[in-house]
Amino acid sequence: MPPAPHASRRTFLGLTATVPLALSGALTLGAGTARAADSAYVMGCFTESPSGNGTDYGLHLAVSTDALNWTPLNQNNPVVTPTEGAGGLRDPFILRKQDGTFIVLATDLKGTDWSYVSQYVHVWNSADLRTFTGYHRLKLHDMNTHSWAPEAYWDAGRGQYGIIYSAVNDSGHNVIMVNYTTDFVTASAPQVFFDPGYDVIDGDLAVGVNGVNYLYFKSSSAQALVGARSTSLTPGSFTAFSTGVAHGGTEAPILVKSQASGTWWLWGDTYTPNGVFYAWQSSSLSAGTWTAVDQRTYTQPVNSKHATIQPITTAEYNNLLAKWGAPAWNRLKSYNYPARYVRHSDYVGRIDEYPFDPYQDSQWKLVPGLADSTGVSFQSVNYPTRYLRHSDYQLRLDVGDGTSTFAQDATFYRTAGLADASWSSFRSYNYPTRYIRHSNYVLRIDPVSTATEQQDATFRVGY
Repeated sequence: MPPAPHASRRTFLGLTATVPLALSGALTLGAGTARAADSAYVMGCFTESPSGNGTDYGLHLAVSTDALNWTPLNQNNPVVTPTEGAGGLRDPFILRKQDGTFIVLATDLKGTDWSYVSQYVHVWNSADLRTFTGYHRLKLHDMNTHSWAPEAYWDAGRGQYGIIYSAVNDSGHNVIMVNYTTDFVTASAPQVFFDPGYDVIDGDLAVGVNGVNYLYFKSSSAQALVGARSTSLTPGSFTAFSTGVAHGGTEAPILVKSQASGTWWLWGDTYTPNGVFYAWQSSSLSAGTWTAVDQRTYTQPVNSKHATIQPITTAEYNNLLAKWGAPAWNRLKSYNYPARYVRHSDYVGRIDEYPFDPYQDSQWKLVPGLADSTGVSFQSVNYPTRYLRHSDYQLRLDVGDGTSTFAQDATFYRTAGLADASWSSFRSYNYPTRYIRHSNYVLRIDPVSTATEQQDATFRVGY
């Protein structure tokens, strides 16, 4: 049977109730209320963009303090890349092992050649996600099929780790398989973990939540993310129960438990080559119902695809930033069109819907104002001699000519967002009654008075 229309991703965020004491404050996510004394999150992904401008099949990392807005590390470049098999990865997964260190798994596939068959998955060990050791591939089966979207979990009853992944077995359709291991070097023979009788990929587990285990997966027939549950981790014991959620064709579910509240998030990824993440939330996994999260609330790392999210401590968050560094650029999200970002196109300032190429058109260095260092100027990343400036009240990307007029036109004062004080607005230096806003998606400076104009003039400065 031909593979499903993409390769997949994996992530496990239902930690077991036994989290290593190396964490400051044990996380007992099964209880649904406890949190670490200090907490953050790490995301692993690979990258793809519409024309391949931002495509890379290595492991990319990002960090967050709220599991919703992310800071890409290493300037959004890979931190490690496979050297065996296809020479690239998809669908990375990060697990904190019982000893407090990490294991990284990934699909052995580079690009979108779904006819490429690998019975292996990539494996790295890592003490801290700053160094990666022991790279190897682990063979999971001898079948003439793929090993997509690997994920691992601790099965306390067996005293082993389970590795689940998508493959086509004798049923003729994609099912979720499982192998067991203690060391991620050798593994048991494969078994069918979940087969509802139709094509399923991208299994993602939350283990031990009030005595119940939850498995979310992509139903290829429904083109939606669906949940199954079981009171055990026995292969074949899971039964589908939830209402499916989707935004177009959606795959790659990520279950994320807030470390600060009882909220669960379910992330999903559209399966087009230029994937877009969407998020839903719930206060109870047992209910099996989800509410879409306002896109103003979350921002995926640029070009990210098929991610994994793992809780970490604040110390680990700080250490990752110290090692890999935060981006030297920012992106600006529109408040009232949160799928759109400030960019230049043919040197015209505008807001366009993510994703697009060149993606660098939406990356800006917010430098001290050219006319007043207490203000800001927007320097283009891919045209570093050019700055956003107004001309006849419209914003253009022009080369700095060294004149005081240009410096004034290119200088703005950052203020509290006119529609939301936690966001930002930008007031013109030389026309102080006017703010940067969008009108028909084109950027200009205008006086602002109505609620709509205030929303047009409000942006989130992030990554």
